[in-house]
Amino acid sequence: VHPNVSQGCQGGCATCSDYNGCLSCKPRLFFVLERIGMKQIGVCLSSCPSGYYGTRYPDINKCAKCKADCDTCFTRNFCTKCKSGFYLYSGKCLEKCPDGLEANNHTMECTSIVHCETSEWSPWSPCMKKGKTCGFKRGNEVRVREIVQHPSARGNPCPATTESRKCIVQRKRCQKEGKGKKNREEKRKKSTKDESKETRQESKGRAARRQNREQRESNNKTQPKKRKAPNKEQDLAPVDTAH
Repeated sequence: VHPNVSQGCQGGCATCSDYNGCLSCKPRLFFVLERIGMKQIGVCLSSCPSGYYGTRYPDINKCAKCKADCDTCFTRNFCTKCKSGFYLYSGKCLEKCPDGLEANNHTMECTSIVHCETSEWSPWSPCMKKGKTCGFKRGNEVRVREIVQHPSARGNPCPATTESRKCIVQRKRCQKEGKGKKNREEKRKKSTKDESKETRQESKGRAARRQNREQRESNNKTQPKKRKAPNKEQDLAPVDTAH
């Protein structure tokens, strides 16, 4: 062992030197060179830092640098995240996405183009004019549909979701809800009042007739019976004196 090499190292190093840091790592740790100014220092890590990928060998595990356009990578030829200005597609970092794909600035990936999708049209609404279904002859009816899939940036835009057409209905008068209700209430009150009046009149009439009947019966009991006057014609009849 070189005099400058020590085996009593810290930080996961198996062997190290005062000038170059770690020279080898303990099992399962990755060896990577870190640049400090003009000097490179070896360190041992449990996982490779950003911009590096790990490779395992029988004698040493090393961290190798990704391509210049990769931020993180699985191998040198397979990126998992690209640096700013590049879009990830199938493990590669591209400045421009292939045909049929579009750049997603949120995920910085090339994704499939998504076109708008809508539901089926609803049935036509009743024929209306100014929010009413009466009091007119010509109006409009409407139908609608929902957006079930919004398009991506380069996808086909959504069509109209509302459709209107002219319609004709048989003219009919509108009955005002408030006025009709008021008239019905007044008619009900009047009918109830008339019924009450008739009932009172009938009660008064029955009472009056009963009182008159009772009065006549009382008079008949208190007054004496009148004697029947003689028939004057019979009293003045001529007497036969022939015999």
